[in-house]
Amino acid sequence: MNSSLSLPNFTLSPLSPTYRNPKSHKNTPKSSSNLPISSPLGLTIRDQFHSSSSCSTQISQNVFEFRFRSNRGSRVRVSSSDSAFGGDNEVLVPSFFEFITSERVKVVSMLGLALSLCNADRVVMSVAIVPLSLAHGWSRSFAGIVQSSFLWGYLMSPIAGGALVDYYGGKVVMAWGVAIWSIATFLTPWAAEISLWALLAMRVLLGLAEGVALPSMNNMISRWFPQTERSRAVGIAMGGFQLGNVIGLTLSPILMLKGGSFGPFVIFGLSGFLWVLVWISATSSAPECHPQISKYELEYIKSHKPSMPTIEKKPKKPNMVPPFRRLLLKLPTWALISANAMHSWGYFVILSWMPIYFNTIYHVDLRQAAWFSAVPWIMMAVLGYFAGVWSDMLIKRGTSVTLTRKIMQSIGFVGPAIALIGLIAAKSPSTASAWLTVAVGLKSFSHSGFLVNLQEIAPQYAGVLHGMSNTAGTSAAIIGTVGAGFFVELTGSFRGFLLFTSFLYFLSALFWNIFATGERVNFDETG
Repeated sequence: MNSSLSLPNFTLSPLSPTYRNPKSHKNTPKSSSNLPISSPLGLTIRDQFHSSSSCSTQISQNVFEFRFRSNRGSRVRVSSSDSAFGGDNEVLVPSFFEFITSERVKVVSMLGLALSLCNADRVVMSVAIVPLSLAHGWSRSFAGIVQSSFLWGYLMSPIAGGALVDYYGGKVVMAWGVAIWSIATFLTPWAAEISLWALLAMRVLLGLAEGVALPSMNNMISRWFPQTERSRAVGIAMGGFQLGNVIGLTLSPILMLKGGSFGPFVIFGLSGFLWVLVWISATSSAPECHPQISKYELEYIKSHKPSMPTIEKKPKKPNMVPPFRRLLLKLPTWALISANAMHSWGYFVILSWMPIYFNTIYHVDLRQAAWFSAVPWIMMAVLGYFAGVWSDMLIKRGTSVTLTRKIMQSIGFVGPAIALIGLIAAKSPSTASAWLTVAVGLKSFSHSGFLVNLQEIAPQYAGVLHGMSNTAGTSAAIIGTVGAGFFVELTGSFRGFLLFTSFLYFLSALFWNIFATGERVNFDETG
């Protein structure tokens, strides 16, 4: 049933005697139910609405136009080709101020804080392991087991977590994930006092809970952001993830100095509980459910959502058990799995082995070096956002989504591959550290490649796809981290392993460029 649209402080003004019906593409006499509405700001909307049982009124048919006069009086437009809206919508590109003050940016900022806590809780053990080992008499080999126990849990949870995200939504699953991993962080020092098994159990629990973080992030971004802004949204969220390394590595020694080995675990754990309270009270699972979102922002998000296939008139509720076989029969799925595996391989090899590499090759102890603790990861956060903005800009200017994802992923893999070769050839530690920073920074372009692509090829299975690729990534991280040690013992050469990693980067980039796509894949049919 059509109903008139009423907004506060907006006045009706008949601009045109006809509107275009997106189904028939014919001029139809205008009735009072679809009068254009104009505001003092220059906003004009032509809409038809119908009632819906969801958390807010849904748009079924609309032809609308937003005009916003900036401070300079200029107008900027972006066209949407979404066939669900008739194929000729024109919606304003929000200004930078409108973007950063929007509800969707508040949501992604909260996601960035959660991922920052996720990484900080993960790396705090890297700092605390020294005093804990001295206090409990742990050998180096057992200290390594304690550090790796996080990955045991992290290896098991992403697929199940992704399925839960697809079924229940990212808000609920993220809230439970942060709550559980904050409890595990908070109780870790007390578990160490009780028994070794209790400590290992807390570390495994931490990994299990953190396995839902990235699938939840992807789910929330796919719901809250139009396709033309998703790359920068992922850049913001993953920027928080990388800054978690900086926070954990720099604040933990200070907190331990003030509060002993318990200090960082208590502070980071309590911060997680505070985050959960704000997240539950201030965010919603989708923009339609948010009580404070403006009509302008809601329509902007809806107008840029990719069109659904015509056969899917009604979105299907995903099954609790995903169609793993059909997912694995598609080559774009394997492109995602391969990309995540290579990204994690390089990430954890650099994080775990670069201090030892610099100590062995250049006789420099980087465990206390500020640049190693902060600069590469800050560079990764900054370039990750830049890559997201650039990626969104390419799509807005007409570059296909597929080509954009291939460009971003190629930089994210070929860039580090070349930088690692430069690192191997470097004659001084300062030159080598510069190449390392370049390698880590350029890796962030992958966030606008495979990490955004999860939402594009299968939005209904984005969570489980993320979980599957994340499990492959964690497995690759374990193999790469452990394999580096065996490789060095057998060959006596760190440089050889880095050269091998560079070769894998090139190979993965080639595989991605052949089989990846930015188009939606039909996983309901085999073959």
